[in-house]
Formats: sequence, structure tokens, C-alpha cells
Amino acid sequence: MKTAIVYYSMGGNCALIADKVAAAIGADAIRIEPMEAYPDRGAAKFLRGGSSALKKDEPELKAYEFDASAYERVILGMPVWASRVTPPLRTFIAQNAETLRRKRIAAFVCSSSGSGEKPLRRLAEALGIEGFEATASFVDPKDRPSEENDRRLARFIEELG
Repeated sequence: MKTAIVYYSMGGNCALIADKVAAAIGADAIRIEPMEAYPDRGAAKFLRGGSSALKKDEPELKAYEFDASAYERVILGMPVWASRVTPPLRTFIAQNAETLRRKRIAAFVCSSSGSGEKPLRRLAEALGIEGFEATASFVDPKDRPSEENDRRLARFIEELG
């Protein structure tokens, strides 16, 4: 099954997972980025990113290549900001809403707390779907590698088939 992994990654955690999943299942990894980068450290990182997520902002994205007709399944990946859908991913969803609803959808999130249930539920709501083919939640996999993250990754890949 032809699969695209569309993800946003600020600190590299989601990029790491996207690359590992892509290698394991033979998927295309498509990184999306906002035209104007979010602050990536200090209080500004949390204030601007969290505020943008709470307001459900849809920032303009840099050009990316995604032909929905080429894929049967789309895996979405994002960091968790204020337990919300990350704004760049919200923009991608808005730009591709109709075609995404006709695809098999899986998702993963990366956070510092490991709390992925609420953001995954909000992601499903933003997509207008009942649930996902598979989900996973990782705790800082790049910055804090762990056996638990490895188990979650293996389980996610297994669920994807």
C-alpha cells in the first residue's frame, strides 16, 4: 500500500519517527514547514507556539509536494503543543481536507509528557473522522531515547502492517 507520512517537526523528534516509520514500511516522508519559523527555545517557544495552537492558527506553509491521488494511506505526525493540533499540520489538513477523508489515516505525536490521547482525539476531529488506523505517542524520542519509545515504535509499525 502506497503511504505518505506528512509531518511537522520543530526539534527533530517527529522527523526521527517519520524517518524510521518510512524506512520500515517503505513510505514517502513529507516534511511541512511554516513560512515563518516558530521560536524554538525559551519562553517564546511555549508562548508563541502554544498560543498559536490554542487559537487554531493556520500559518502559510513553504511549498511541499503531496499528490493525494498517489497514496492510499496518509500518516500524520506532529509535536504536541498545548494538547492541540500543531498549526502547520492544521494548515495542511485545511488544504487537503477532502482528499484526506477518503484515505486510510494513521497518526503519531511526540511530546515531553507522553500525553498523546487528547491531541490525537483533536486531530481526528480536525480531520472530520471517527478514528485512526493506528496511533502512537512518543516521549522526546530524539532527545531522550528509551526502550518504551522503541516498543511504541515497533507496535505502531506492526499496526500499520
